Amino acid sequence: MRIDHLPALSADDRAAILAPLDEFSRGRGFAWQPAPLALALRDAAGRIVGGLLGDVQWGWLRIDILAVAADRRGGGWGRRLVEAAEQAAVAAGCHSAWVDTFSFQSPGFYHRLGYRAFGELPDYPAGQTRYFLAKRLVPASQTQAEPGAAPDPAT
Repeated sequence: MRIDHLPALSADDRAAILAPLDEFSRGRGFAWQPAPLALALRDAAGRIVGGLLGDVQWGWLRIDILAVAADRRGGGWGRRLVEAAEQAAVAAGCHSAWVDTFSFQSPGFYHRLGYRAFGELPDYPAGQTRYFLAKRLVPASQTQAEPGAAPDPAT
């Protein structure tokens, strides 16, 4: 046995690394198979000038990346991307969403969209804070908790 540093991660390497986690989780009734969600923001010429990357799994949307080109900011495109992702997540059966952002980015943006902090990492990076925020997308009465599920930080 040895540990190798992989300077580039191939799809096959990723699948092999995730296989034991999926097997372990699947044995407890929770298959580890997040479905990717990708939205592209295109300009009039069809060039991508931003977008949103995330995934849906176990009733949750995770927003991984939200980016809008500097010259397109302030026009509501970030809000529209998040709302489109939330709508797609609800259509996929999600009840909640979560995201992490940094104090030097825009935690206030997510607060204005109804996200509430459930955790933070101070001094990450140095002198800044990383925030974790969540939002309920559908009323709890419309979802059924899975057996053994942890309490929902979005409520």
